[in-house]
Amino acid sequence: MPLRVRLTLWYGTALALVLVIFSTILYAITARSLRDAVDQSLEETATAAVRSLEERGFLPLIDEEELLSQFPELARIDKFFQIFSPSGTITIRSPNIKQHEVPLSRIALETTFNGRTIFESAKYPNEPPLRLISVPIIYRGNLLYIVQVGTSMESTEDTLRRFLLVLLVTMPIALTVSLAGGWFLAGRALRPVDAITLAAQRIAAGDLSQRLTMSTAQDEIGRLAATFNDMIGRLDVSFRQIRQFSSDASHELRTPLTVMKGETELVLRRPRTVEDYRSVLDSNLEEIDRMTNIVDELLFLSRADMGEVKMESVPVRLEVLVEDIHRQATVLGQDRNVEVLLGTISPATVLGDELRLRELLLNLVENAVKYSHTGGKVEIALLVEGSQVRLSVSDQGIGIAEADHRRIFDRFFRTDDARAHTKKGTGLGLAICLWIVESHKGRIDVKSEPGHGSTFTIVLPLSPRTA
Repeated sequence: MPLRVRLTLWYGTALALVLVIFSTILYAITARSLRDAVDQSLEETATAAVRSLEERGFLPLIDEEELLSQFPELARIDKFFQIFSPSGTITIRSPNIKQHEVPLSRIALETTFNGRTIFESAKYPNEPPLRLISVPIIYRGNLLYIVQVGTSMESTEDTLRRFLLVLLVTMPIALTVSLAGGWFLAGRALRPVDAITLAAQRIAAGDLSQRLTMSTAQDEIGRLAATFNDMIGRLDVSFRQIRQFSSDASHELRTPLTVMKGETELVLRRPRTVEDYRSVLDSNLEEIDRMTNIVDELLFLSRADMGEVKMESVPVRLEVLVEDIHRQATVLGQDRNVEVLLGTISPATVLGDELRLRELLLNLVENAVKYSHTGGKVEIALLVEGSQVRLSVSDQGIGIAEADHRRIFDRFFRTDDARAHTKKGTGLGLAICLWIVESHKGRIDVKSEPGHGSTFTIVLPLSPRTA
């Protein structure tokens, strides 16, 4: 069932229930008010009759003509009155009731005999319903008379019937109009959802450039559209990165394979010496090692993206870690005649994974050595600033253009100068460094100019115990 139909049905059901409850309560209140008004009118008339008798001094009753002539308030067109003796016999009755028999009920006789007033509803064959009040007249502890005033409830019942008819007629009309309005409003409210659905269908067909052009209202639909556009934007960026990643990965893997194939075909064209075969095998082994590094680093980044790489959170003394890396980097620098120095080293402890932090620093130092000029210097420094620690690696190498500062952390990205300087490298090392830094709730900054070297600075939060 379409959502629009379900919303309309739920709305109609709720509205119908509200209308029924409201109409029932309204009818009950109206009926109670009308009957209370009748009772109040009867009570006022009975009070007037009792007062008239009291003004006569409770003398023996004369005929009704004389009584009505002296007390005209007893002769109301919409009411009748009867005066009974203590035995329940009628002594006087108003002219408009003479052709009808309305006897005093046993309950009324017993109640008035005890000195209490009583209201009653009576219904006689072929007669409209009546409402009666019986009032005792007590003098010196004795019951002298019983004054009964009554009126027909026919007009009240007619009014209630007409009111009920109005409710029964207007309720379906109101419900129909409300359902039509609900159907219209549900359609307008769900129109943006239809737009989102159509956009999603176009996106499913491969068009990730689609966006929802909707108002910027901060309602549920507006927030949904904004979230949808943001999600599609991220998907578009992710797909572009995946396509670029696939292209770069293919290129990086195809290059060593092409080299291996070319050298192998060349050496197989004619018989070679053992030294030639050995040279080709050494070159192939070097390319295989490079491909192995690429595959290992790709596997690591893939597992990191899926959250499968477990990270420890233990205190790590960075000054000890820096000294260990410095000893290893000194050996690496000897091959390229690059001197690795230690700058200012302050004691600092952070919470993290020592193995990953060691890999982070080693990657940066290896890059610094790799892209330095012969006879250059690389400096490692460790400083504490407030609640943060700054670990920097500086070199005097080829440098990086400012436009490439952010791109160097993309996977497989290598500048043209870097490729010309050395063929070694996969373009994945800095991507791994960025992931390790972000996993430790830190950041990595780079300052570099072409031909003037680079400085990579890692900012990490200090351990709470040492901050």
